[in-house]
Amino acid sequence: MKKIFFAILAFSMVFSFGASAQGKYGADSAECVKYLSYYKEYFKQKNYDQATPNWRQAYSICPPTANQTMLVDGTVLVRRLIANTKNEAYRKSLVDTLMAIHDARIQYYPKYAVTARNNKGTDMSNYIKDPKTLYAGYNEIIAANGKDVKPSILIFDLNSAITLFQDGVITAEDVINTYQRNMDLLSSISPKNDAEAAQNDKVKGDLEGLFISSNVASCDNLIALFTPRLEANPNDIAVVSNIVTMMSKTEGCTDNDLFLKAVTAMHKLDPSHKSAYFIYRLNASRGNTDSAISYLEQAIAYPESDEATDGEYYYELAKFCYTNGMKARAFSAANKAAELNPSVKGECYMLIGNIWAATSCGGNEIENRAPYWVAVDYYQRAKAANESLSSEANERIASCSHYFPQTAEAFMYDLTAGQSYTVSCGGMTATTTVRTQK
Repeated sequence: MKKIFFAILAFSMVFSFGASAQGKYGADSAECVKYLSYYKEYFKQKNYDQATPNWRQAYSICPPTANQTMLVDGTVLVRRLIANTKNEAYRKSLVDTLMAIHDARIQYYPKYAVTARNNKGTDMSNYIKDPKTLYAGYNEIIAANGKDVKPSILIFDLNSAITLFQDGVITAEDVINTYQRNMDLLSSISPKNDAEAAQNDKVKGDLEGLFISSNVASCDNLIALFTPRLEANPNDIAVVSNIVTMMSKTEGCTDNDLFLKAVTAMHKLDPSHKSAYFIYRLNASRGNTDSAISYLEQAIAYPESDEATDGEYYYELAKFCYTNGMKARAFSAANKAAELNPSVKGECYMLIGNIWAATSCGGNEIENRAPYWVAVDYYQRAKAANESLSSEANERIASCSHYFPQTAEAFMYDLTAGQSYTVSCGGMTATTTVRTQK
């Protein structure tokens, strides 16, 4: 107690020499100073039970401008009181006091207002249950703090919006707009270190997971919401990109005209090999063969894609053309893919083998069976390029061998096994080796 007395004495002496300059302590300045000193000494000793009543006196007597630490310490003490009471009415009054302390710090200490708002948001999530109060409070904090908002508050805000939607208070559009704003805001936050970057990534994942699991953004809702937006702003990259992002994250919402239009508009406004490839896949899934091929060829033509990527695109083009009966085009694309990207060479050769095996050439018996020789050549190349394809390639080689001509048949056309032979059929040409049945 002696220690506390001397502390008060010292504080009072300082105060007495500058009373006119210390009007911030209010009308009852002596009492304000006394209780500030009392509570601070107990608080330093972590004797919170004794600090609390003295802080109460200081808080009731002193104006907020008296001391910012009084407000900061007060949040600690009031949280302890909230945690230790079972009286609901008393708890509510304590929560109101806690919010008032944050508001006072925001108002009177603008230099620390961002921190105070973020602290208020965290306390709101811990102590306030009413979703309307939470939604309004979080939105006020987010609007004021902007990119300085504590990322977790963005999650709390979205959660309160979803609750209000489920209660029929706000619309699906309100929730969607909240989600989009919070995601954009999170993307604008520059983390100070790797730990913050990892935390922000986690919050992003949590926001996405919360939004998707809420089922607010049904595909029908998005189509109804975004159709007029796209019609009104077809050349606004922000609007178009947002539509693509939202619809692509909603299950079963990419197989519709609006999504295709939005992706096509995005590609037109900000073209890249990736967007062209994406539009190819959309058109391919919808049976738009000519458009699909056109966009895939555009993807290949973009200079920013490297040879390996172009090789993958060519392989995709080869498969698509083969499936749609364009064998010569598939043959050309597969050869180009094997040339550009060694990692798909085995698959390309298997595909070319299949193309030749499925090609029917007119003419005599030899001309009609010669494509099987070429097919076997490519199946053997496939095995050499990718050992994992050996089993499949061997099965296909065995199947093709049944169609080889008899030795006598070959002899009738002046051909013998091992002889070089050029096959030209269906817009494709290849040099192979004569083979006969053994």
